[in-house]
Amino acid sequence: MPPGTPLTDARLSSEIIHQHPQTVSAIAFTIAKFCATQPSATDPDVLAGLLALAESYKTLASGIVYEQIPAIPVQRDLYKALATFLTEANQQPSATPSGRLKDSEIFQLLVFLYRMGLLRTNGRPRSRKFIEFLRGQFPGAQELKHEESRIIVP
Repeated sequence: MPPGTPLTDARLSSEIIHQHPQTVSAIAFTIAKFCATQPSATDPDVLAGLLALAESYKTLASGIVYEQIPAIPVQRDLYKALATFLTEANQQPSATPSGRLKDSEIFQLLVFLYRMGLLRTNGRPRSRKFIEFLRGQFPGAQELKHEESRIIVP
């Protein structure tokens, strides 16, 4: 990753993904579902939403409540959708086998997805390569199906 990339200094536990695979999948599915309903969403929008939410959880893990919600509407809507999902999922009695997720664990999961997005996108402003990668991870999901083209080709 190029120097100056956000969250490169964040240390991830080697077993965080193995301890919470359902949570990572659920966050990825939430992103893919959001992008299926928002055709204007691009990889940079997803990365900006993930980055903002990860930084919010980083400050929350240190005991400070501070949110810097993105100003761009698509990024802000994704941020809110993910924040709502994580809040609701963490309030479930059996959110994980070990109980409620800590803010630092959620931060690490978001950093993992952010880094995966950086590696899966091609860096172009209108790229949807990472979004299509996430969509491909859930081939049977009806919520992620593409709308068929209405153009009739003879």
